[in-house]
Amino acid sequence: MKRQSVIDFIKEEFNVDGEHLWMTFPDYIVFRNPAGGKWFAVLMDVGRDKLGLDGEGREDILNVKCDPVLIGSLIKDRSSYLPGYHMNKNSWLTVLLGGNAGENEIKDLIALSRELTEKK
Repeated sequence: MKRQSVIDFIKEEFNVDGEHLWMTFPDYIVFRNPAGGKWFAVLMDVGRDKLGLDGEGREDILNVKCDPVLIGSLIKDRSSYLPGYHMNKNSWLTVLLGGNAGENEIKDLIALSRELTEKK
């Protein structure tokens, strides 16, 4: 799934616009759950070396809040998923947008993340 497709899906499905919070990282976009303001998705482009991946260049990633059991099973596939980059690795998952994860799978993870950040 491409970066713009993620942005479009979140806008269409949840009516949420992304926020650019850091001037030094203008391509980083945070999506908040309107019910409480908690983050449910973060789009970033990060150096492959910082992600522990081989090769040079940058990788588009999506961080989503996730069930810890699901994280454990998904990160076995390092071509699609990693422990949450710069987030709590017990409750956040990094999706490699250039990886093998299917579009519907990514959309389901975004929806789960939004649900997990609902105000209790």
